[in-house]
Amino acid sequence: MVRNIICVSDLHCGCQLGLCPPNVKLDSGGKYNASDLQRKVWTMWKYFWKEWVPVATKGEPFVLVVNGDAIDGNHHGSTTQISHNDNDQVSIAEEILFPIVNNAMCEKYYHIRGTEAHVGKSGQNEEMLARKLGAVPDSKGNHARWDLWLKMSKSLIHFTHHVGCTSSAAYESTAVYKELVEAYNEAGRWGDRPPDCICRSHRHRQMEIRVPNKNGYGIAFTTPGWQLKTPYTYRIGLGRSSTPQIGGYLIRCGDEDTLYTRFKIWKIEREKGDKI
Repeated sequence: MVRNIICVSDLHCGCQLGLCPPNVKLDSGGKYNASDLQRKVWTMWKYFWKEWVPVATKGEPFVLVVNGDAIDGNHHGSTTQISHNDNDQVSIAEEILFPIVNNAMCEKYYHIRGTEAHVGKSGQNEEMLARKLGAVPDSKGNHARWDLWLKMSKSLIHFTHHVGCTSSAAYESTAVYKELVEAYNEAGRWGDRPPDCICRSHRHRQMEIRVPNKNGYGIAFTTPGWQLKTPYTYRIGLGRSSTPQIGGYLIRCGDEDTLYTRFKIWKIEREKGDKI
């Protein structure tokens, strides 16, 4: 039995502020050289997989879940993309994820569809990426799906990309707790088993809550992302003053089959400011 799930999300490959290797070849034959900040995030990505994951998983196999927005798309009239060619963006994401998916310790790879504005209508571009990389297909044969239920030992875990957002740090936990409460409510209405853990993304910010229940506790969390601060984040309340949270999550089945989580997060230091 695999006892580890590694979850990453919001890579936004294809964006000048998204995750990117140092040098990228484009469909036209040209090249894009990553910015200094992108290179810094790339160093974090390499450390995450080469150093943090082997320690956090105790060197054991893991299941990879990419929880949406692996590519940036051509969205909202923005001009921050490396290329508006979808093939370029998918190719960048494929180059980044291929070594992880094909790592001997990666037992299975699942892909969740993100926001349509980023990944295409019905998540078609993320489906293209997941199919190329060989993600586990759903019952309809799709390699990228809108949500995922995974059973790990005695625990049931639910993944989907979207979650409510807020412009206030004081209310960051509200939508996360709401997701868990609504999952309990829906399961109770229909006599289904409620999840022991739910994973959401979309916000690019980590938040986690635990509540006591019959099995010990229920967990709900949101993942950090791998994208730097975009023009949009400078408009929203929480984004104007916050620094990007870069990193990923581990869900592990520990002793006595107890579920627990760990995460690795870096912050991008804010500018020191000018002297006058």
